[in-house]
Amino acid sequence: MRYCPLCRRALLAVALIASSTVSAGATDLTARQLTEQLFRADPGQPLDFRDMDLRNLDMSGLDFKRARLSGSNLFGADLTGADLSGVDLSAARLDRITMIGVRFDGANLAGASLLRPSAFSSLSPPANEASSFAGADLRGARMFGQFNRANLRGANLTGATFAPFNQTGFIEEIWRTELVGADLSTANLKDANLNYALLAYSNLRGANLSGAVLTNADLSGADLTGADLTGADLSKADLDGTILTGARGLDAIIGLTSARNTEKIIR
Repeated sequence: MRYCPLCRRALLAVALIASSTVSAGATDLTARQLTEQLFRADPGQPLDFRDMDLRNLDMSGLDFKRARLSGSNLFGADLTGADLSGVDLSAARLDRITMIGVRFDGANLAGASLLRPSAFSSLSPPANEASSFAGADLRGARMFGQFNRANLRGANLTGATFAPFNQTGFIEEIWRTELVGADLSTANLKDANLNYALLAYSNLRGANLSGAVLTNADLSGADLTGADLTGADLSKADLDGTILTGARGLDAIIGLTSARNTEKIIR
């Protein structure tokens, strides 16, 4: 059968789309295979899933038993209720995951990408659905989306970015990382980029914010008691009711004159 040139081009385009769709959907393991391997795994001998393609898999409720997942692609995966405590997720892609009640405590997420996760089952985020990153290594991680009420106590967020511009690829000012009511106490946020971040009523007691970029951030009602703000940039930040009792480096803050509601700071 002969086709006109236009028809041949159309058929070729359809074939290319179909082939790319098939290859894009292929993963290195099925959800069942992954579940079976983790079920049989010895916690003392972590499984090696490094650099694997695990996109869109249903991994809800799984105990990863400190598995190695560095460099793996978990885009769109459902991790609801999963335990990834102590797991190596360095440089892993966790964009658009379902992240309801996940435990990342003590995990290695250095250089990982965690953009726009589905963090809650409703528009009113319940406290019991917030994920925990207590003591996690998040140095240089890219995080953008909803992390309200998350437990980031003692986490290492040195050089991490929560900003909506450049590093994360999002350009709309109305989109901002939400950390409302999050526990960031004693966290290391040195040189972190929190531009436009929503940190209202967050716990930043004893946190290291030296050199952090907090331009346009909403710190209303946030508790920064004993925090280190040496060299932090608070240009145009909202400081309505921000608690700065015992905070260090206040004389070295950048942009404080342009910050909003400075008269409402609690010292």
